[in-house]
Amino acid sequence: MDSTVTSTPTSKLNVKRDPVRTVILASMMGTAIEFFDFYAYGTASAAYFPKVFFPQMTPLLATLLSLLTFGVAFVARPVGSFLFGHYGDRLGRKKTLVVSLLVMGVATVAIGFIPSYQTVGVWGALLLCLCRFIQGIGLGGEWSGAVLVATENAPAGKRALYGAFPEVGAPIGFFLCNGLFFFLERVLTPAQMMNFGWRVPFWSSAVLVVIGLYVRRRLQETPLFRLAQERDNTTSSPLREVFKSNWREILKGTFIMGATYALFFTLTTWSLSYATTALGFSSAEFLLLLMGAIVEFAVLIMLTSVLADRIGRKKVLLTASVALVVFSLVFPYFLSGRHNLVGVLLFLGLGFLVMGTLYGPVGAVLPELFPTKVRYSGAGITYNLAAVVGAAVAPTVTTWLIANYGLHSAGYYMLALSVLAVVSWLLTKETKDVDYTK
Repeated sequence: MDSTVTSTPTSKLNVKRDPVRTVILASMMGTAIEFFDFYAYGTASAAYFPKVFFPQMTPLLATLLSLLTFGVAFVARPVGSFLFGHYGDRLGRKKTLVVSLLVMGVATVAIGFIPSYQTVGVWGALLLCLCRFIQGIGLGGEWSGAVLVATENAPAGKRALYGAFPEVGAPIGFFLCNGLFFFLERVLTPAQMMNFGWRVPFWSSAVLVVIGLYVRRRLQETPLFRLAQERDNTTSSPLREVFKSNWREILKGTFIMGATYALFFTLTTWSLSYATTALGFSSAEFLLLLMGAIVEFAVLIMLTSVLADRIGRKKVLLTASVALVVFSLVFPYFLSGRHNLVGVLLFLGLGFLVMGTLYGPVGAVLPELFPTKVRYSGAGITYNLAAVVGAAVAPTVTTWLIANYGLHSAGYYMLALSVLAVVSWLLTKETKDVDYTK
């Protein structure tokens, strides 16, 4: 990005940029809340929901149904990306981000109040799916708006670094949620956790939502969107425009990101469920291991984003995608045997090494695929379609594969997506020097 990309919007519009700390907090807070909420749901769906909402089923079927409710939000996310992308490209990034965070937050807190199967029968599971769907709609507009606030405020040559700010919110949210679950499981009995303890993280997210809303209301509109308005370079039909002119970018971006999502939820949601059943770890033990790996995740997001600004996005992410092909084939062998601590550490350590490398630079890459007038819609649709492809069914498919074909098949779904990611990168040009004002 040359210097005119950063200086022109500010001078022409005669407005100051938001301070760097405001941009960091506003973009990071929403993603931290998103992943706090999602990991709270992922942990609860793996460890508690089978008994709370599906006690009438066999253990395997209850786990499968519980993990399927996890996927409901991913079905709703493209709907949210259509809705919030439309208004984000027409009205601006700031207003849309505030509304998406509010929708997501209300639905998350409501999950903590849903009665169990013993109280309302199957209605509990139905209410769970409804809240999850609403949560997904809010999430559909969250990530793309956050990365646009960051990257459209970025100085020259630092777009990937600024795009990493919302990405770092992911390990922050996971660390906070993991820490809270770890604390609760140490101070409460298993019966108390099953009764009310799992609800506490959902209630606690209200605090993060209030902080996030406060920070975002203080934001200005991004300089590049103001410049687009000044040049009359916005569109009244961003969805029609993006599918007409940028459908190739949507396809490539979806497969570039899809494998990353599959890896992420294999490392977190599925692994927690598998470790606490087949491997004999307690939930608290495995959460502690995950917390250590998540620190590694955060560090790698920042390091690889800086590297992507220096040598280019394609070199970093294509290399990581090839590494994921290899990891998909070998990780099941790390998880053989009960209480295999060395194997689990290899699984988490190598997995989050690849995950951090894949996840950091995409905060810049996906928005760079699209012009300003459809950037919110394009980045959001791509990101959320990748979530459907890569994460909506990944934990369930992996559980089913293992039950039918054995542990060695656990990486097959992720393997297919990682091969598609490599092919997509081979067909995609370097985006580092894209003129972001156009």
